Amino acid sequence: MIDIEKFLTILEQEVKGYRVPVVDLIGVQTANPYRILMATILSARTKDEVTAAASERLFSRAPDVYHLVRLNVSELQKIIFPVGFYKVKASHLMGTAQMLVELHGGKVPDTIEELIKLPGVGRKTANLVLSVAFDIPAICVDTHVHRIMNIWGCVSTKTPYETEMRLRKKLPRSCWKKINSLLVAFGQGRCKPVAPHCDQCILFEECPQIGVIPRKI
Repeated sequence: MIDIEKFLTILEQEVKGYRVPVVDLIGVQTANPYRILMATILSARTKDEVTAAASERLFSRAPDVYHLVRLNVSELQKIIFPVGFYKVKASHLMGTAQMLVELHGGKVPDTIEELIKLPGVGRKTANLVLSVAFDIPAICVDTHVHRIMNIWGCVSTKTPYETEMRLRKKLPRSCWKKINSLLVAFGQGRCKPVAPHCDQCILFEECPQIGVIPRKI
C-alpha cells in the first residue's frame, strides 16, 4: 500500500508548473458560488480552454442568476457553443437558475443533498462546488481521480461513486479538497490514460502502476 499523503505532497510540488483545471482557476479568481457552479456544469466533457471562453461569455451576459433567468434557452445555446452537449447544458443552466431563484432565494445551496437536485448536477459537480465555492471538505471524483486511485491501489473500484465512498472512509479529511485539483492536473499533464510515460514520472519508483500499459520508450 502506498503512502497516499506522501504521494499528494510530492504532487503539490510537481503540478505547480502544470495547467490549472479551469474550475479551480475560476475559484481563485472569485468565490462566487453561482459562477463556480455554472462553470462546473459547462466543463463536463469539454476542454478547459473551451469552458473558460464559454464561461467568460456567459458571465458577461449573465453576471448573476437573476440575469440568467431572463435569457432563453436558444440564447444560452449560442452563448455557450461549442461546449460539449451545449443544447443539453443550456437547458440545465436555465433549469438550475430557475430552481435557485424559486427555491433558494437566488443562492447556491451548500449541501450535496440540495445540489444534486439541480438539473445537470451530479455528485462530481456537487462535491467540486462544495470544495471550491464553499471551502467545505468534499471528495470530487472525476475520471482522473477514479483512474489514478485505482492505479495507485488505493481503491479497487469500478465506478467513480464507489471510489468516492471508499476514499471517504480511508482518506484523511485534510486531503479531501485538494485531491481533485492535483489529480486532474497530474492526469492531464503526466499520468495520461493512454500510453503514459511512466519512466518520466516523479512517482515512478513507488507507483504500483496497476493496470497501466506504459508507452514504449
